[in-house]
Amino acid sequence: MIDETNKQDPVGEPQEHETPEDLEDVEAITEESVEVDETEALQEKLGAAQDQLMRVAAEFENYKKRMERERSKLLKYAGENILRDLLPTLDNLDRALEQGNADSEDVAKKLQSMLEGIELTRKGLNSTLERYEVEALNSIGMTFNPDEHDALTMEASEEVPANHVLREFAKGYRFKDRVLRHAQVVVSSGPGKAA
Repeated sequence: MIDETNKQDPVGEPQEHETPEDLEDVEAITEESVEVDETEALQEKLGAAQDQLMRVAAEFENYKKRMERERSKLLKYAGENILRDLLPTLDNLDRALEQGNADSEDVAKKLQSMLEGIELTRKGLNSTLERYEVEALNSIGMTFNPDEHDALTMEASEEVPANHVLREFAKGYRFKDRVLRHAQVVVSSGPGKAA
């Protein structure tokens, strides 16, 4: 009798028949291997995304620090241009003082040249202020406005109606759309009514 258990295939190894359970094991191993590959790929993508996120966060922090440095520098030197433009006014005042101190016998001539120098200096200062959008408030004869005027006192006046500005002690100024300094004024109380 022939023993079939020892049958060998042509290569010389015993033949084994694959059962459905063996096929399921092979499929499970294959699926696990695919899942492991997908998991590794997703982990790599996650790592790359985290790395990219960290770089963007670091760049953003650097950007914030740079902007803060530039902002503080701008604030620190914000008035530099206007101050530079005011220096010629100071030079002109110095020249006017030199003229006043110059040895001259004619006092009237000395005073006249000083006044001319001061007037030119005033015009230069006004033009500088206008360049920076600073303008004087017109107050005399205007209705009293507490947003632009500080009333120092009230006086009776036959010419100026009540609650109108009679005189200015100090001019008011506006910078763009804001009052830079209120005008200090005397307000009319009307005819014959002194406050």
